Amino acid sequence: RALDQAPRCRGRTVARAMTVSDIQELMRRKDEIEAQIKANYEVLESQKGVGMNEPLVDGEDYPRSDVDLYQVRTARHNIICLQNDHKAVMKQVEEALHQLHARDKEKQARDIAEAQNEAMSHRPDLSPSESPCPPRAFAKVNSISAGSPASLAGLQVDDEIVEFGSVNTQNFQSLQNVGSVVQHSEGKPLNVTVIRRGERHQLRLVPTRWVGKGLLGCNIVPLQR
Repeated sequence: RALDQAPRCRGRTVARAMTVSDIQELMRRKDEIEAQIKANYEVLESQKGVGMNEPLVDGEDYPRSDVDLYQVRTARHNIICLQNDHKAVMKQVEEALHQLHARDKEKQARDIAEAQNEAMSHRPDLSPSESPCPPRAFAKVNSISAGSPASLAGLQVDDEIVEFGSVNTQNFQSLQNVGSVVQHSEGKPLNVTVIRRGERHQLRLVPTRWVGKGLLGCNIVPLQR
């Protein structure tokens, strides 16, 4: 009879989390469930240290008279229900985190695409129907001094320069652009992208004073566009 009177599992379902605030609400629910589980275990502990599996009958199969059978059965039943609720909440938290992570990646991809579209919308040389072309080279290396910063960086004669620090095909006007970047980057690494025999190469060039002339030790000539 006591077991019949024990509360049934509520089967409470928490809405699937889709935002950070939803996850926070699920975590609050998790903490609440854990506190209730702890409270029910304390009820068992107060009954002669009875746990979840100890028998509630004596050696002669009579109900134990030294514990409150109703409290023990109710606490055990509540713990089972709460543990099921806890598993469900933790699964929802895990799913929500995966969803948020996937959504963040999608948003990042959209932001990049929008930034590219925004950049192309400011290109006066492209009509809306034209698609962006791969980056083109704006200059070419026609000589390199041995032992120079350019040589140490791996730059080679006939390399076609696509990017030199912040200078690229879109903003290149003259070699003064490159010279300005070099002067302001002495001792600092510059990312240099070149086309070499049809392949792109990414180099790190550090403009540095050396035994030769200038900070690079190479000669660059502009390409006709």
